[in-house]
Amino acid sequence: MARGGINKAVVQKARQSLLAKGMYPSIDAVRVELGNTGSKTTISRYLKEIESFDPRPPSSRERMGEELSAMVASLLDRLMEEGDESIEQARSAFDLQRVGLEAQIASLQAELTSARRQLDAQQAAIEAQTADLQTTQSSLQAELTRNAGISQRCTDLEALVGDRDKQIQSLEEKHVHARGALEHYRESVKEQRDQDQRRHESQLHESQVEQRKLQETLVLKQDDLTRLNRDNERLLGESRQQVKTLHAHEARIQALTGEIQGLKLAEAKTAGISEQLQEQIATLRQDAKALSAAATQSSERELEVRLLLAAAQSETEHLRRLRGRDLEEQDPNPPSTQSNSKPSRK
Repeated sequence: MARGGINKAVVQKARQSLLAKGMYPSIDAVRVELGNTGSKTTISRYLKEIESFDPRPPSSRERMGEELSAMVASLLDRLMEEGDESIEQARSAFDLQRVGLEAQIASLQAELTSARRQLDAQQAAIEAQTADLQTTQSSLQAELTRNAGISQRCTDLEALVGDRDKQIQSLEEKHVHARGALEHYRESVKEQRDQDQRRHESQLHESQVEQRKLQETLVLKQDDLTRLNRDNERLLGESRQQVKTLHAHEARIQALTGEIQGLKLAEAKTAGISEQLQEQIATLRQDAKALSAAATQSSERELEVRLLLAAAQSETEHLRRLRGRDLEEQDPNPPSTQSNSKPSRK
């Protein structure tokens, strides 16, 4: 297509102007005359149309020269157009190749940047793992020291439990002695009742004396019971404190187990140390279970002692009731005598 303002009349006018100047109206000359506007293909087509209808009969030589010049110009124009097309195609291919290379370079630069970032991240991760390993080692050393302290505490608790067992055994022995004394008292009361049946008056005096003794014995027994109750309460408080300590140890053991599992996942090199910690924790758990069992046994023994004390109190109350009945039976003023005395008052 011809550009704006380029048509056959304009081309013909430019050709006539060149001929008037004595110049050959070639495609380039016409294009220059037109102010370097218009397509060479369009100018060549218009020149051919104008030359085919030119009424002037040129001379044979001039006509031959013009035809040769036109052919050469046409060939030259065609070569230039083909060359321009080749150049445009080469330029387009070059531009496409350049765009592809630039995109490839950008992609490679992005990959290089990503690789550098990954390398920096890996380096930072290695440094963080190194710092975590150092922290883990320090924590492990602290936990080993703490485990040693816990082992010492467990030993002390075992010694304390042994002392409590000795105290409980002593209380049981006291209770056995108390029961023996009560049995002896029962036998003496039975013998005393038999003697009372044979001798009423002497038995009354002896019963009064025995009653005073029994009251003193009961006071002593009540004091012993009060002291035993206090000891039991104190032992219960100590047992509860031991149970709380055991719970705290178990919570600490669970926390240590969680930390050890985290250490296993964070650093595989500490696997051997973690196994040692697991063994220590298992030992601590066994010790804790042993202490818990000992505390349970202590609680059971305390419960037995309480039951025995309750039984002793019940037996003492029963003896008091029996003693009251004996005194009522030994009363010198029976109900029958009182009923006989009523008519005399009338």
